[in-house]
Amino acid sequence: RAVEMAETEYMVRGKGYLRGRADIEMLVVKADKGTPVLIRDIARVELTPDERRGITELNGEGEVVSGIVMARYGQNALEVIANIKDKIAEIGPGLPAGVSVQAVYDRSELIKRAIDTLKRTLLEESLIVAAVCVIFLMHVRSALVAILMLPVGILMAFIAMRLLGMSSNLMSLGGIAIAIGAMIDAAIVMIENAHKHLERLEHAEAVAELGSDTHSGSSLQTSPQRITEWGSDPNSAGHTKSAAPISAGHTQGNLQARYTAILNACKEVGPALFFSLLIITVSFLPVFSLEGQEGRLFSPLAYTKTFAMASAALLSVTLVPVLMLLFIRGHVMPEAKNPVNRVLIWAYRPIISSVMRYKKVTILLALGVLGVSYYPASRLGSEFMPTLNEGTLFYMPASLPGMSITKAAELLQTQNKIIKSFPEVTSVYGKAGRANTATDPAPTEMFETVINLKPESEWRAGLTIDKLIAEMDKALQFPGVANSWTMPIKARIDMLSTGIRTPIGIKVFGKDLDEMEKLAKQIEAVVKAVPGTTSAFAERITGGFYLNIEPDREQLARYGLAVGDLLDVVGSALGGEMVTTTVEGRERFGVTVRYPRELRGDPQQIAREVLIPTMDGAQIPLGQLAKVVVAKGAPGIRTENALLSAYIYVDIRDRDIGGYVRDAKKAVAERISFPPGYYVTWSGQFEYMERAIEKMKVVIPVTLLSIFLLLYLNFQRITETLIVMLSVPFALVGGVWLMWFLNYNLSVAVAVGFIALAGVAAETGVIMLIYLDHAWEAIKLKCRSAGREPCVADLYEAVMEGAVERVRPKMMTVVAIMAGLLPILWGTGTGSEVMSRIAAPMVGGMISSTVLTLAVIPAIYALVKQWRLARGLEG
Repeated sequence: RAVEMAETEYMVRGKGYLRGRADIEMLVVKADKGTPVLIRDIARVELTPDERRGITELNGEGEVVSGIVMARYGQNALEVIANIKDKIAEIGPGLPAGVSVQAVYDRSELIKRAIDTLKRTLLEESLIVAAVCVIFLMHVRSALVAILMLPVGILMAFIAMRLLGMSSNLMSLGGIAIAIGAMIDAAIVMIENAHKHLERLEHAEAVAELGSDTHSGSSLQTSPQRITEWGSDPNSAGHTKSAAPISAGHTQGNLQARYTAILNACKEVGPALFFSLLIITVSFLPVFSLEGQEGRLFSPLAYTKTFAMASAALLSVTLVPVLMLLFIRGHVMPEAKNPVNRVLIWAYRPIISSVMRYKKVTILLALGVLGVSYYPASRLGSEFMPTLNEGTLFYMPASLPGMSITKAAELLQTQNKIIKSFPEVTSVYGKAGRANTATDPAPTEMFETVINLKPESEWRAGLTIDKLIAEMDKALQFPGVANSWTMPIKARIDMLSTGIRTPIGIKVFGKDLDEMEKLAKQIEAVVKAVPGTTSAFAERITGGFYLNIEPDREQLARYGLAVGDLLDVVGSALGGEMVTTTVEGRERFGVTVRYPRELRGDPQQIAREVLIPTMDGAQIPLGQLAKVVVAKGAPGIRTENALLSAYIYVDIRDRDIGGYVRDAKKAVAERISFPPGYYVTWSGQFEYMERAIEKMKVVIPVTLLSIFLLLYLNFQRITETLIVMLSVPFALVGGVWLMWFLNYNLSVAVAVGFIALAGVAAETGVIMLIYLDHAWEAIKLKCRSAGREPCVADLYEAVMEGAVERVRPKMMTVVAIMAGLLPILWGTGTGSEVMSRIAAPMVGGMISSTVLTLAVIPAIYALVKQWRLARGLEG
């Protein structure tokens, strides 16, 4: 309303807001004959915090107010964090004196470290692979073909990532990293084959020039040209001829001849190489079928590796031939004079000679090595994923239910103070209970502590992350508290996926809470005795503390009261009831009425002091209308698949998950008898591992079938296809032995490495078979030109030529792949724990696959062709 005075309108406003304690104390409760009864006469007015179910503490110095920033799904984490930091810096000057905003967990540092590690690895790989090309070819211009093709292929992979909206992260860059060595395989083989063709061309030109000079009567000494040494056997006497390439420029005809030779070299091996790169690409596609956590983790790696290899396959038949025409000019050092090639032939010739003499023995020895590999394979442990060292620890102790908020605050501060005393720790942020939200139902006794660590270079000498955890665990031994250690990101993923915050969880299912708790305690006792257990804690699903108000309905009826009337009074007296709100500036504070602490301290006092008003105005003590009883009950109830469940959290150390669960299952089965209707399941990382194993049982056969089909499409013959397929099991041999030597456990990362190895191993077999087939076809053509059919001696000559004389390209591809993988295997930066597990089976497998390619495949090839010769099938 408004009033008008002196031609001015005035708004009527009442000012009755409560402004503080004094205003509340002056409120009138009742007045009798002019005598008011004020709030201050019958109650105390105190400033207190609202009832809370959570506490946060920093560095053992006391409580703090904290918040969590949630990023929208699909947003780039680095951009979100950078924007948050900018906003904090913006609002900082406007904060009250003594108030500051401090980040207690910053994931951007982990992301940057992981990306920097992969960037460094990519650079190292590229330089090493480039060096391999230069050393083997001894021709910088030729090496430039592979060196230039590599960044173009990587760039194409990045373009594909950009188009799909993929970010650069540990796994996406890792996919490119494990592909680098294989990406240039086709370029290497095509360049080397071009060198071979150019050697033959230069030899033919030199011979023609020599004939021309002799015919004209001119001497070699006066010739303006030199003729190079040429030949395939550097050790044979009298093998070289006085010859040299044209030292000046080439004529137009010579250039055309060189171009033709290079193109013929590309046509000769290009289609098979394209198929071999396609095999590597397609063989990795089953990784896309992984689901759940492992699928989300490895799908970026699968995408980028597929992009990289597909780009390499495309470039091998488009860009590489063009670059070869542009760069392969001038004098090409003959293989006979290349020191690397001379050493390779010197070492390999006696080996292949022995292999050809004892072909069946060689094959039997290879089968024996395959059988002996059962020993390391049977001793490999198993886990879902190797632990990624995030550079930050996550301490999640579990304790008995019923801990008060005061005790939780005391224990949390004590724990944080102990942790902060370690010199490797920069800050400790702890949380007990939950925020005032229904989306975080954590009980007060649930602690979560983020421990930020200094860089490992600043740690005490000889200290590792495992040793540091062991020291902290020893220092944090409290009665009734079971310790559990993990990493922040890993913990969140685990809890969201299965609800289990430890590496191993056991879930008891049944229909009676008391019986389930009894079984859970028995399981806890059993698994504590299993070697490798650091802590085991069974949830006390009936261990909550309750103050039960049990109404006496007869007494209530006598006074005309309903149960709801009684419980309403009890609720407001003990829990408090908000009756109004004070307004102080822009702030609002609730005013709650409840009994003082001294009147609600124990059940007897509550029964005596809490008064229930009746319909006629009488006040009846609560004890006359109900029983006040302290009792135990369920602090919370879990259900899964419509069944009640109880959890046992198990933390382990120095054991692989698969082996530990196997022993724990056996112990539980032997010592605990489950009543009908009760059973257990094993969860946590073990659950992921079991799911991944079942998926791999399908994925790996699909991978092998894909490789087989592509090989058959390439060779169009079942025998050659089967010969190349033999490279896969023999490649596994080296991977298994290296895994055992490095003490790595089998995991999804290792399985991905083996899947990648299968394609690469098949490629090395394809390259060997290309040269064996070319040599054999050339020998057969030569024999037919001489008017006779090829014989076994011709076959052996072809095998020796295809294997020995072309050992350089085969070793170049193997060394390039291994050189690309070794920086990953030896890496120690953030993310190396996962990437090294992918690289290890590939490195070990390439070693054994090389032995197979250089020794066993020629032996099998010779036996197969010899069998066909005997039956007239090779005419």
